[in-house]
Amino acid sequence: MPAMHYRLSWPDASETLCYSPSLVIQDYLRPGNDYPLPELLTRVREATRIANERVQAKFGFTCSRAGDQLLQTEAHAAAFATDAEARVRVLSFEPA
Repeated sequence: MPAMHYRLSWPDASETLCYSPSLVIQDYLRPGNDYPLPELLTRVREATRIANERVQAKFGFTCSRAGDQLLQTEAHAAAFATDAEARVRVLSFEPA
């Protein structure tokens, strides 16, 4: 199953390289787009859910790395939760 990395830029200009076990993330995020923090989290959660369903169907188990990545993304986002204007930019997709 092809995996994908995606790079995010946070409101404090920090960047993270994130992991998806499926290319489905490309259906939910677009490089160059800024997303309000709640929308970004909704999109990443949904893409992770679908990716895990695909992994489960193919291998019989979900991807723990995808789950860990989602937790890390949510933890990073929590730092900006009180900023109603917080936006996250998708910088790029990269092969895993």
